[in-house]
Amino acid sequence: MIDSAPWQPLVARIAGWGAEQQRGLLLGLSGVQGSGKSTLAALLVELLGGHGLRAVAVSLDDFYLGQAERARLAAEVHPLFATRGVPGTHDLGLISTSFDALLNSFGTVLVPRFDKTADDRAPESAWTRVEAPVDVVIFEGWCLGARPQAVPALSVPVNALEADEDNEGHWRGTVNAQLAGDYAALWARLDRLLLLQAPGWEVVAGWRAQAETRMGPAELSRFMQHYERISRDMLDAPPPADWVVRLDAERQVVPAGG
Repeated sequence: MIDSAPWQPLVARIAGWGAEQQRGLLLGLSGVQGSGKSTLAALLVELLGGHGLRAVAVSLDDFYLGQAERARLAAEVHPLFATRGVPGTHDLGLISTSFDALLNSFGTVLVPRFDKTADDRAPESAWTRVEAPVDVVIFEGWCLGARPQAVPALSVPVNALEADEDNEGHWRGTVNAQLAGDYAALWARLDRLLLLQAPGWEVVAGWRAQAETRMGPAELSRFMQHYERISRDMLDAPPPADWVVRLDAERQVVPAGG
């Protein structure tokens, strides 16, 4: 069980942010893979309830495009878009309409779910039912707030995947353009951003290996290379955030000044 005491100042701050505006709060929670976003989001939902606020956690992962849509991207744009996760493989329109419904409508809202075992969107009968409007939407995702890189930086591959399977840079260039366009517009919708800051990429890869049971080492290494460029960039130059939580290699919070 997570000790909730260290998170109470953050909960109080979130409640204060919500009180500052006349509508529901859209709160982003960013952190690289394995940093504990989902666990923290669930805890915040519970603790905000103690402040009389109705909150719901929503994951970027539940808005992946389905297999058929990604297969089309793979055929028409680049084969690497068959793998879910990078900018360009999410249904941004569905994200926006879901936010609008949760914050502004009255009645039951169905929030999508993605079945990672099937690698496809779950049937609507399995979607999460939420009574709207809610006071706080906590939107968590690995690349929230990520910014596009300068074009010259794209010319040098950061790993074997980019060197061998994207040698002309078309895939990473397209992902970068997505960050500069539609994803930047999505980030702009966030009222506030929380950031779980990991100590480095090597630690991140280790965290994912601890949690992954379906992939062998080689398969997992290739999978993680899809996210390495953006993750490294976010670790080196974190996006501006309203609240930053620094983590050590054991995913423990580093005290301020530590």
